[in-house]
Amino acid sequence: MIILAIETSCDDTCISIVEAEKDRGKTKFKVLSNTVSSQVKLHAKYGGVYPTLAKREHLKNLPIILKKSLKEAEEKIDIVAVTAGPGLEPCLWTGINFAHNLAKKLRKPIMATNHIEAHILANFINKETKNTFPAICLVVSGGHTQLILMKGIRKYKILGETRDDAAGECFDKAARILGLGYPGGPIISKLADTKIKGNLKLPRPMIFQKNYDFSFSGLKTAVLYDFKSRSDKVKNSKKYIQKMATEIQQAIIDVLIHKTIKAAKDFKAKSIVLGGGVAANQELKEQFQSAINKQGLKVNLFVPEPILCTDNALMTAVAGYFQWLKGKKWKKIKANANLRIDENI
Repeated sequence: MIILAIETSCDDTCISIVEAEKDRGKTKFKVLSNTVSSQVKLHAKYGGVYPTLAKREHLKNLPIILKKSLKEAEEKIDIVAVTAGPGLEPCLWTGINFAHNLAKKLRKPIMATNHIEAHILANFINKETKNTFPAICLVVSGGHTQLILMKGIRKYKILGETRDDAAGECFDKAARILGLGYPGGPIISKLADTKIKGNLKLPRPMIFQKNYDFSFSGLKTAVLYDFKSRSDKVKNSKKYIQKMATEIQQAIIDVLIHKTIKAAKDFKAKSIVLGGGVAANQELKEQFQSAINKQGLKVNLFVPEPILCTDNALMTAVAGYFQWLKGKKWKKIKANANLRIDENI
Protein backbone atom coordinates (compact mmCIF):
# COMPACT_ATOMS: atom_id res chain seq x y z
CA MET A 1 0.00 0.00 0.00
CA ILE A 2 1.32 3.45 -0.97
CA ILE A 3 0.21 6.38 1.22
CA LEU A 4 0.59 10.02 0.25
CA ALA A 5 0.35 12.15 3.40
CA ILE A 6 -0.08 15.89 3.87
CA GLU A 7 0.66 17.84 7.07
CA THR A 8 -0.07 21.59 7.42
CA SER A 9 -1.20 21.93 11.03
CA CYS A 10 1.12 24.87 11.77
CA ASP A 11 3.97 26.52 9.86
CA ASP A 12 5.66 23.54 8.17
CA THR A 13 4.41 22.39 4.78
CA CYS A 14 4.97 18.63 4.63
CA ILE A 15 4.30 15.85 2.14
CA SER A 16 5.47 12.27 2.44
CA ILE A 17 4.99 9.15 0.36
CA VAL A 18 5.27 5.93 2.33
CA GLU A 19 4.90 2.26 1.44
CA ALA A 20 3.30 0.10 4.13
CA GLU A 21 3.31 -3.67 3.95
CA LYS A 22 2.68 -6.55 6.31
CA ASP A 23 5.54 -8.92 6.97
CA ARG A 24 5.00 -11.83 9.36
CA GLY A 25 2.24 -9.96 11.15
CA LYS A 26 4.30 -6.80 11.51
CA THR A 27 3.80 -3.65 9.44
CA LYS A 28 6.91 -2.27 7.80
CA PHE A 29 7.06 1.30 6.51
CA LYS A 30 9.38 2.26 3.66
CA VAL A 31 9.89 5.98 3.12
CA LEU A 32 9.76 6.80 -0.58
CA SER A 33 9.74 10.57 -0.13
CA ASN A 34 9.63 12.91 2.88
CA THR A 35 9.73 16.66 2.23
CA VAL A 36 9.37 19.52 4.71
CA SER A 37 9.30 23.20 3.77
CA SER A 38 9.95 25.24 6.91
CA GLN A 39 8.62 28.76 7.47
CA VAL A 40 10.77 29.45 10.56
CA LYS A 41 12.77 32.28 8.97
CA LEU A 42 9.58 33.89 7.70
CA HIS A 43 7.92 33.97 11.14
CA ALA A 44 11.09 34.64 13.17
CA LYS A 45 10.82 38.42 12.83
CA TYR A 46 7.38 38.27 14.43
CA GLY A 47 8.47 36.03 17.31
CA GLY A 48 5.76 33.47 16.56
CA VAL A 49 3.54 31.97 13.86
CA TYR A 50 1.00 34.16 12.07
CA PRO A 51 -1.80 31.83 10.85
CA THR A 52 -2.79 33.89 7.78
CA LEU A 53 0.83 34.20 6.67
CA ALA A 54 1.39 30.47 7.27
CA LYS A 55 -1.74 29.69 5.23
CA ARG A 56 -0.46 31.77 2.32
CA GLU A 57 2.86 29.93 2.35
CA HIS A 58 1.12 26.54 2.47
CA LEU A 59 -0.91 27.49 -0.60
CA LYS A 60 2.28 28.44 -2.41
CA ASN A 61 4.40 25.48 -1.26
CA LEU A 62 2.01 22.51 -1.50
CA PRO A 63 2.01 22.21 -5.34
CA ILE A 64 5.80 22.61 -5.41
CA ILE A 65 6.42 19.97 -2.75
CA LEU A 66 3.90 17.58 -4.32
CA LYS A 67 5.70 17.79 -7.65
CA LYS A 68 9.04 17.12 -5.96
CA SER A 69 7.64 14.24 -3.90
CA LEU A 70 6.07 12.52 -6.91
CA LYS A 71 9.31 12.92 -8.84
CA GLU A 72 11.27 11.28 -6.02
CA ALA A 73 8.73 8.48 -5.60
CA GLU A 74 7.12 7.54 -8.88
CA GLU A 75 4.72 5.06 -7.33
CA LYS A 76 1.02 4.38 -7.57
CA ILE A 77 -0.81 6.10 -4.71
CA ASP A 78 -3.43 3.99 -2.89
CA ILE A 79 -4.70 6.43 -0.24
CA VAL A 80 -4.29 10.09 0.68
CA ALA A 81 -3.89 10.97 4.38
CA VAL A 82 -4.14 14.47 5.83
CA THR A 83 -3.99 16.10 9.26
CA ALA A 84 -7.48 17.19 10.38
CA GLY A 85 -6.41 18.63 13.75
CA PRO A 86 -5.44 19.88 16.20
CA GLY A 87 -3.62 22.92 14.85
CA LEU A 88 -4.18 26.35 13.36
CA GLU A 89 -7.51 26.25 11.55
CA PRO A 90 -6.53 28.27 8.44
CA CYS A 91 -3.49 26.03 8.00
CA LEU A 92 -5.45 22.82 8.54
CA TRP A 93 -8.06 23.80 5.96
CA THR A 94 -5.35 24.52 3.38
CA GLY A 95 -3.98 20.99 3.69
CA ILE A 96 -7.43 19.40 3.81
CA ASN A 97 -8.70 21.20 0.69
CA PHE A 98 -5.51 20.31 -1.18
CA ALA A 99 -5.82 16.67 -0.08
CA HIS A 100 -9.49 16.51 -1.16
CA ASN A 101 -8.68 17.84 -4.61
CA LEU A 102 -5.74 15.47 -4.97
CA ALA A 103 -7.74 12.43 -3.83
CA LYS A 104 -10.51 13.34 -6.26
CA LYS A 105 -8.02 13.70 -9.11
CA LEU A 106 -6.36 10.37 -8.27
CA ARG A 107 -9.73 8.72 -7.53
CA LYS A 108 -8.40 7.43 -4.23
CA PRO A 109 -9.85 7.32 -0.68
CA ILE A 110 -8.88 10.01 1.81
CA MET A 111 -8.03 9.48 5.48
CA ALA A 112 -8.21 12.06 8.30
CA THR A 113 -5.53 11.87 10.98
CA ASN A 114 -4.97 13.30 14.45
CA HIS A 115 -1.76 15.33 14.76
CA ILE A 116 -1.12 14.33 18.38
CA GLU A 117 -1.57 10.65 17.63
CA ALA A 118 0.80 11.01 14.69
CA HIS A 119 3.51 12.39 17.01
CA ILE A 120 3.08 9.32 19.21
CA LEU A 121 3.06 6.82 16.34
CA ALA A 122 6.32 8.29 14.98
CA ASN A 123 7.98 6.24 17.74
CA PHE A 124 6.81 2.93 16.34
CA ILE A 125 7.96 3.18 12.73
CA ASN A 126 9.52 -0.23 12.03
CA LYS A 127 9.90 -0.94 15.76
CA GLU A 128 8.62 -3.87 17.78
CA THR A 129 5.63 -2.93 19.95
CA LYS A 130 5.38 -6.19 21.87
CA ASN A 131 5.34 -5.63 25.66
CA THR A 132 5.07 -1.86 25.07
CA PHE A 133 1.62 -1.16 26.51
CA PRO A 134 0.29 0.32 28.66
CA ALA A 135 2.46 3.33 27.90
CA ILE A 136 2.57 6.88 29.21
CA CYS A 137 2.94 9.32 26.33
CA LEU A 138 4.29 12.83 26.82
CA VAL A 139 3.51 14.99 23.80
CA VAL A 140 5.32 18.26 24.24
CA SER A 141 5.59 21.02 21.64
CA GLY A 142 4.95 24.70 21.03
CA GLY A 143 1.20 24.19 21.13
CA HIS A 144 0.70 21.15 23.34
CA THR A 145 1.88 19.58 26.58
CA GLN A 146 -0.14 16.47 27.38
CA LEU A 147 0.24 13.26 29.34
CA ILE A 148 -1.67 10.42 27.68
CA LEU A 149 -2.32 6.85 28.78
CA MET A 150 -1.92 4.60 25.75
CA LYS A 151 -3.33 1.09 26.12
CA GLY A 152 -2.62 0.26 22.49
CA ILE A 153 -2.66 1.85 19.07
CA ARG A 154 -5.79 4.02 18.81
CA LYS A 155 -6.57 3.46 22.52
CA TYR A 156 -5.91 6.67 24.43
CA LYS A 157 -6.94 8.55 27.54
CA ILE A 158 -5.75 12.07 28.36
CA LEU A 159 -4.45 12.17 31.94
CA GLY A 160 -3.34 15.78 32.10
CA GLU A 161 -2.31 18.80 30.06
CA THR A 162 -1.12 22.34 30.37
CA ARG A 163 -3.54 24.83 31.87
CA ASP A 164 -1.93 27.76 30.05
CA ASP A 165 1.34 27.90 28.10
CA ALA A 166 2.77 24.75 26.52
CA ALA A 167 6.40 23.92 27.27
CA GLY A 168 7.54 24.89 23.77
CA GLU A 169 5.58 28.12 24.04
CA CYS A 170 7.37 28.87 27.31
CA PHE A 171 10.72 28.33 25.59
CA ASP A 172 9.69 30.76 22.84
CA LYS A 173 8.40 33.46 25.19
CA ALA A 174 11.39 33.19 27.53
CA ALA A 175 13.77 33.47 24.57
CA ARG A 176 11.90 36.55 23.36
CA ILE A 177 12.29 38.19 26.80
CA LEU A 178 16.03 37.52 26.67
CA GLY A 179 16.27 38.83 23.11
CA LEU A 180 17.41 35.48 21.72
CA GLY A 181 15.10 35.12 18.74
CA TYR A 182 12.65 32.46 17.51
CA PRO A 183 12.10 29.55 17.88
CA GLY A 184 13.29 29.63 21.48
CA GLY A 185 13.75 25.92 22.25
CA PRO A 186 16.75 25.21 20.01
CA ILE A 187 18.41 28.53 20.93
CA ILE A 188 18.05 28.03 24.68
CA SER A 189 19.17 24.40 24.36
CA LYS A 190 22.31 25.51 22.53
CA LEU A 191 23.15 28.10 25.19
CA ALA A 192 22.35 25.92 28.20
CA ASP A 193 25.22 24.34 30.07
CA THR A 194 24.44 22.07 33.03
CA LYS A 195 27.99 22.51 34.33
CA ILE A 196 27.32 26.17 35.10
CA LYS A 197 26.73 26.92 38.77
CA GLY A 198 24.98 29.94 40.19
CA ASN A 199 22.29 31.21 42.53
CA LEU A 200 19.75 31.92 39.78
CA LYS A 201 16.68 29.80 40.60
CA LEU A 202 13.35 29.68 38.78
CA PRO A 203 10.11 28.01 39.96
CA ARG A 204 8.97 24.53 38.90
CA PRO A 205 5.21 25.18 38.54
CA MET A 206 2.82 22.47 39.78
CA ILE A 207 5.64 19.93 40.04
CA PHE A 208 4.45 18.43 43.35
CA GLN A 209 0.69 18.77 42.85
CA LYS A 210 -1.14 15.45 42.93
CA ASN A 211 -2.35 15.60 39.33
CA TYR A 212 -0.93 15.24 35.84
CA ASP A 213 -1.47 18.83 34.69
CA PHE A 214 1.14 21.42 33.77
CA SER A 215 1.47 25.20 33.91
CA PHE A 216 4.35 27.14 32.36
CA SER A 217 2.94 30.67 32.30
CA GLY A 218 4.32 31.38 35.79
CA LEU A 219 7.78 30.24 34.75
CA LYS A 220 7.74 32.69 31.85
CA THR A 221 6.62 35.47 34.21
CA ALA A 222 9.44 34.61 36.64
CA VAL A 223 11.94 34.97 33.78
CA LEU A 224 10.48 38.37 32.93
CA TYR A 225 10.63 39.66 36.52
CA ASP A 226 14.20 38.45 37.00
CA PHE A 227 15.28 39.99 33.70
CA LYS A 228 13.67 43.36 34.54
CA SER A 229 15.30 43.39 37.98
CA ARG A 230 18.81 43.23 36.52
CA SER A 231 20.97 46.15 35.47
CA ASP A 232 21.56 46.68 31.75
CA LYS A 233 25.14 45.53 32.20
CA VAL A 234 24.07 42.22 33.77
CA LYS A 235 21.10 41.43 31.52
CA ASN A 236 23.22 42.01 28.43
CA SER A 237 26.08 39.86 29.65
CA LYS A 238 26.83 36.49 28.09
CA LYS A 239 27.20 34.96 31.56
CA TYR A 240 23.70 35.98 32.70
CA ILE A 241 22.03 34.88 29.47
CA GLN A 242 23.72 31.50 29.64
CA LYS A 243 22.76 31.00 33.30
CA MET A 244 19.16 31.95 32.52
CA ALA A 245 19.01 29.63 29.49
CA THR A 246 20.36 26.78 31.61
CA GLU A 247 17.83 27.36 34.39
CA ILE A 248 14.87 27.80 32.02
CA GLN A 249 15.65 24.51 30.31
CA GLN A 250 16.23 22.68 33.60
CA ALA A 251 13.01 23.98 35.17
CA ILE A 252 10.97 22.73 32.21
CA ILE A 253 12.79 19.39 32.14
CA ASP A 254 12.32 18.86 35.89
CA VAL A 255 8.55 19.33 35.65
CA LEU A 256 8.15 17.17 32.53
CA ILE A 257 10.16 14.27 33.96
CA HIS A 258 8.61 14.38 37.44
CA LYS A 259 5.03 14.38 36.15
CA THR A 260 5.66 11.72 33.50
CA ILE A 261 7.41 9.31 35.86
CA LYS A 262 4.67 9.80 38.45
CA ALA A 263 2.10 8.78 35.82
CA ALA A 264 4.24 5.82 34.72
CA LYS A 265 4.36 4.54 38.31
CA ASP A 266 0.68 5.19 39.00
CA PHE A 267 -0.48 3.31 35.89
CA LYS A 268 2.23 0.62 35.98
CA ALA A 269 3.39 1.57 32.51
CA LYS A 270 5.74 -0.63 30.52
CA SER A 271 6.91 2.26 28.39
CA ILE A 272 7.35 6.02 28.33
CA VAL A 273 6.81 7.55 24.90
CA LEU A 274 7.88 11.08 23.95
CA GLY A 275 6.67 13.09 20.98
CA GLY A 276 6.56 16.64 19.66
CA GLY A 277 9.17 19.28 18.89
CA VAL A 278 10.47 19.63 22.46
CA ALA A 279 11.25 15.89 22.46
CA ALA A 280 14.14 16.73 20.12
CA ASN A 281 15.89 18.33 23.11
CA GLN A 282 18.89 16.07 23.78
CA GLU A 283 19.18 17.08 27.44
CA LEU A 284 15.53 16.11 28.03
CA LYS A 285 16.13 12.69 26.51
CA GLU A 286 19.32 12.06 28.51
CA GLN A 287 17.81 13.19 31.82
CA PHE A 288 14.70 11.06 31.21
CA GLN A 289 16.85 7.97 30.77
CA SER A 290 18.96 8.90 33.80
CA ALA A 291 15.86 9.36 35.98
CA ILE A 292 14.46 6.00 34.83
CA ASN A 293 17.75 4.28 35.68
CA LYS A 294 18.15 5.99 39.07
CA GLN A 295 14.63 5.06 40.15
CA GLY A 296 15.02 1.50 38.95
CA LEU A 297 11.97 1.65 36.70
CA LYS A 298 11.54 -1.24 34.31
CA VAL A 299 10.19 0.80 31.42
CA ASN A 300 11.27 1.30 27.82
CA LEU A 301 11.91 4.88 26.72
CA PHE A 302 10.77 5.70 23.19
CA VAL A 303 11.98 8.95 21.63
CA PRO A 304 11.79 9.61 17.86
CA GLU A 305 14.87 10.75 16.00
CA PRO A 306 14.95 14.58 15.93
CA ILE A 307 13.64 14.87 12.37
CA LEU A 308 10.51 12.95 13.44
CA CYS A 309 9.95 15.06 16.57
CA THR A 310 9.16 18.21 14.63
CA ASP A 311 6.16 18.31 12.29
CA ASN A 312 6.44 16.00 9.29
CA ALA A 313 4.14 14.04 6.99
CA LEU A 314 5.82 10.68 7.55
CA MET A 315 4.08 10.40 10.93
CA THR A 316 0.83 11.49 9.22
CA ALA A 317 1.21 8.62 6.76
CA VAL A 318 1.64 6.12 9.59
CA ALA A 319 -1.43 7.50 11.39
CA GLY A 320 -3.33 7.35 8.10
CA TYR A 321 -2.41 3.69 7.66
CA PHE A 322 -3.88 2.77 11.05
CA GLN A 323 -7.01 4.77 10.19
CA TRP A 324 -7.31 2.77 6.99
CA LEU A 325 -7.12 -0.48 8.98
CA LYS A 326 -10.26 0.63 10.85
CA GLY A 327 -12.14 0.59 7.56
CA LYS A 328 -13.68 4.04 7.99
CA LYS A 329 -14.25 6.10 4.86
CA TRP A 330 -14.49 9.89 4.66
CA LYS A 331 -16.47 11.77 2.04
CA LYS A 332 -15.72 15.15 3.56
CA ILE A 333 -13.05 16.02 6.14
CA LYS A 334 -13.43 19.08 8.34
CA ALA A 335 -10.69 20.92 10.19
CA ASN A 336 -10.88 20.75 13.98
CA ALA A 337 -8.36 23.10 15.59
CA ASN A 338 -9.08 21.67 19.06
CA LEU A 339 -9.31 17.98 18.15
CA ARG A 340 -8.57 15.70 21.12
CA ILE A 341 -6.73 12.41 20.82
CA ASP A 342 -9.58 10.60 22.55
CA GLU A 343 -12.18 11.97 20.09
CA ASN A 344 -13.34 10.47 16.81
CA ILE A 345 -12.36 12.46 13.75
